Amino acid sequence: MVVVYLAILQGLGALIGVDTGSKGQFATTEAILRNGLIPIGLSVLFGAAVVTWLGWWGDVMRYRVPVRRWVRFVPIAMLVAAVLGANYRNLADQPLSLVLSLIAMTLLVGVGEELMFRGIGVQVFKQAGFTEGKVALWSSLIFGLAHVSNAFGEGSQAIVQAVVVSTSGYFFYLCLRVGGTLLLPMLVHGLWDFGLISNSAGVDPEASPGMVLPILLQVALIVLVIVKRRSISPATGPDTENNADSNTENNADNNTDSNTGCDGEPRTPATRPTPGRH
Repeated sequence: MVVVYLAILQGLGALIGVDTGSKGQFATTEAILRNGLIPIGLSVLFGAAVVTWLGWWGDVMRYRVPVRRWVRFVPIAMLVAAVLGANYRNLADQPLSLVLSLIAMTLLVGVGEELMFRGIGVQVFKQAGFTEGKVALWSSLIFGLAHVSNAFGEGSQAIVQAVVVSTSGYFFYLCLRVGGTLLLPMLVHGLWDFGLISNSAGVDPEASPGMVLPILLQVALIVLVIVKRRSISPATGPDTENNADSNTENNADNNTDSNTGCDGEPRTPATRPTPGRH
């Protein structure tokens, strides 16, 4: 499925794409439409068709695997960095059609890639019996490897991009865990890409100081996850056993109280008199 998905993106992009030379892949509205929006839109339709064929919409859209409270920082921080890191000055100098096309394209990237990797991909590993840690690991690695296909257009830089994207994939997986729905990583992913691409859209984009925010956050999140990697899921074990013990004690106390009178003396079951013989 991933191969077909990439064939749609890269193959169709090669067929109908616009060569903008050194101006950048998204220099004009036409370039965004033909290099991005149309191929990505068709890949979204492919992903939706696969989920429909498998009958997985319920499982894909809802993912109820709890996490600890600190993990909520991940989607919140990514949303803030995406909004603050966007190059609004550069976008203000571009035609409205280009800006709207860019918004539509990045949102479709979020929908399509999350549907394929955090939706279908996660469910494939989950139903194969993988542990939650391996589900996160392999779905993120495949997400990163899929971006090696960008080597056709970006050369060796795509290898570095694949490594970085793998870590981003893990953060999007945590967004899925936090929200309990695929809609949250779709939103975070779309805004994240919008913030990044806004710095390179147009013919002569000007660099924005805010573009360092996503980079710094990426590094900070990598360090944070490495340090707290063993405390992502809620604690189980001793705490659970203590709760079970306390529940057992409470039940035992309730049973004792029900068999004991107000004066603390044990109650004797009432017996019915035995009818005498005449």
